[in-house]
Amino acid sequence: MNIKDTKIIFFDIDGTLLKLGTKELSPKMKETLLKLKSNHIKICIATGRALLTIPKFEGIDFDAIIAFNGSYCCTKKNVIYKNPIPAKTVHQIIKNASSIDRPVALASLDMLGANGSDQDLEDYFKIAHEPVPTEVDFDYLSKQDIYQIMSGGRKEEYSSLLREVDGAEITAWWDRAVDIIPLNGSKALGIQKTLEHFNLTKEQAIAFGDGNNDIPMLKSVGIGIAMGNAGAEVKKMADVVCDSVENDGIYKYCKKYHLL
Repeated sequence: MNIKDTKIIFFDIDGTLLKLGTKELSPKMKETLLKLKSNHIKICIATGRALLTIPKFEGIDFDAIIAFNGSYCCTKKNVIYKNPIPAKTVHQIIKNASSIDRPVALASLDMLGANGSDQDLEDYFKIAHEPVPTEVDFDYLSKQDIYQIMSGGRKEEYSSLLREVDGAEITAWWDRAVDIIPLNGSKALGIQKTLEHFNLTKEQAIAFGDGNNDIPMLKSVGIGIAMGNAGAEVKKMADVVCDSVENDGIYKYCKKYHLL
C-alpha cells in the first residue's frame, strides 16, 4: 500500500487515541483528527467499548463508529452492521460465570448493567472512568439484544466461561478481564463492513491500536500500526510501530507521512 492512498483511518480508543487513565484528547491528537478531516480522510473509532461508553470529543465528528469489538457499526445516520450474541448463548454464559463466582456486565445498544461486581470488573470499568453498573434491572436487560458481555477473567478461566457455548468467543486486551462477543465477530469484521459501506478498499485504509483485540484490525487494513505502548504480540503482528500514545505517536506518524 502507498500511504498517500489513505482515505480512511481506524483508531482504537484506550491506549491509542487516549492515554490510559485520561478522558480527553491531547492537543496534538485533537489537531491530528481535525487535520485529517480537513484533508478529506475519514476518521473512525474501532473499540471494544459499549456504544454508551464511547466518549464524545468536542469539535470532533467521526465518520463511523465500530463498537463492541465489531458487533455494531454505524454512522450518525445509518446502521452499517449489527450482530448480537444469540439469546441462548447469553444465558449460558451468565450461568457459566456464576459457577466460577464471576459477575458479568451485559451491553445492549442503550443499556449497560451488571449482576454484581468483583475487583477485576471494577478495575476494568475504571479504565473507562465508569463504575460497574449494578443499579440496572439485570433480568430485563438480559432479555434484550446483547452485543457484548464483560467479565473479570484470567486465561485459565476462559474454558469455564465458554463451557457449552457455541455462539460466542472471547477477545481480550487485558489479562484480568474478557470481552465476550458473537462467534466470528471482531474489529476486522467491523472494518470490512465499514469499508463496504464507504465503497473503499483495505488498501485505502490504515489502523492504529495497542491491545491484543486490535490484532485482527491491524491485519485487515493496508497498513496496521501498533502504538509504542502496545504489547509485544501486537507489535509483532503489526506492519509498523509508531511512538507511544504518551508521546503523540499518531500525530508523529501522520506528520511524517504527510497525511496532515
